[in-house]
Amino acid sequence: MQLRRNHIRLQKIRHIFITHLHGDHYFGLMGLITSLHLLGRDAELHIYADHKLEEIINMHLEASQTTLKYPLVFHAIDPGKTAVILDSKTVRVSTIPMKHGFPTCGFLISEKEGKSNIRKDFLEGKTFENKDYIHIKNGGDYVDPEGKVYPNAEITTPPKQPRSYAYCTDTAYNEAIVPIIQNVDLLYHEATFMDDRAADAEAKFHSTASQAAMIAKKAGAGKLLIGHYSARYKDLDGLLSEAQEIFPNTVLAEDGFTISL
Repeated sequence: MQLRRNHIRLQKIRHIFITHLHGDHYFGLMGLITSLHLLGRDAELHIYADHKLEEIINMHLEASQTTLKYPLVFHAIDPGKTAVILDSKTVRVSTIPMKHGFPTCGFLISEKEGKSNIRKDFLEGKTFENKDYIHIKNGGDYVDPEGKVYPNAEITTPPKQPRSYAYCTDTAYNEAIVPIIQNVDLLYHEATFMDDRAADAEAKFHSTASQAAMIAKKAGAGKLLIGHYSARYKDLDGLLSEAQEIFPNTVLAEDGFTISL
């Protein structure tokens, strides 16, 4: 329901990453898996999680006598280790061990550097074969039919700076993650409590808003997004203020909120 409400196309989802097996982080997964089945999906769906989740999924499918119409590919991960779990043409996804008193990891999504862009004004009035586009985007010079050479640097513009996003929840304050997420463009970090409940945060392996901000500051993050608030907070301004005192470029996560990088 939330995916549809926020205009996210279900069939475009290819990879799902589960931090840990507390119910609020995976109970909705079976509903999504079976909904995609009923919608006639045929493309692979990749799930990355603790190995026990595969047993849970298979138990549900067996109990409901459901044979999925699409391949469900499970990737077992070790929440206690930092490892690359997805390496595609465009992104690399790595695990980030969390401090939660329960096997939990966050995820670092790093965009790979793209190829140069061919200038539109150079393309005007010219006819290219596909091999010409590939050659130029791979850094080659262009030689026209008359033999004139166009240096690559003069006919292309640099690719956009690769972006990165770190998702860190549920976790107590843990400076060990700082080197892993250094200079990340956007950091999502849980902020369950305010400072007056720091003892609760420590006991329950969660973080305060100011602790989330300290991690962002130490990591040199571009922006901090805080969330996972305790239900006791009806007004979130206090959480935001405490974080902004340490890391001014902090915003609150709310349902349907989007950020452009």
